[in-house]
Amino acid sequence: QVRLVESGGGLVQTGGSLRLFCEASGRTFSSYTMGWFRQAPGKEREFVALISRSSIITRYAESMKARFTISRDNAKNAVYLQMNSLKPEDTAVYYCAAGVSAGSDVRSYNYWGQGTQVTVSS
Repeated sequence: QVRLVESGGGLVQTGGSLRLFCEASGRTFSSYTMGWFRQAPGKEREFVALISRSSIITRYAESMKARFTISRDNAKNAVYLQMNSLKPEDTAVYYCAAGVSAGSDVRSYNYWGQGTQVTVSS
């Protein structure tokens, strides 16, 4: 079992930046693809970014490709999401997730954190 805890969310102005953190428990953290997803009120959970076990592969949703950067540190059992040039439409609860051979589909992840709120004001 993998337990995930997100942190780093908060309130920022349009154009600002935030860095989200996800800390994982478990000995097999490095065996998982890690992903970030977000969910705004009234909307489905959507893919943000993923990173492979050894950080060789990263993938982003098109609307976030130029602004967000995902990274991980397997020695620390941690994954990060650097978010720059934030827009009001980025406002959502952001979730960290872990999965085996996971992709951009939320259904391909086995473990989820509790989420951290990101609010971008205009």
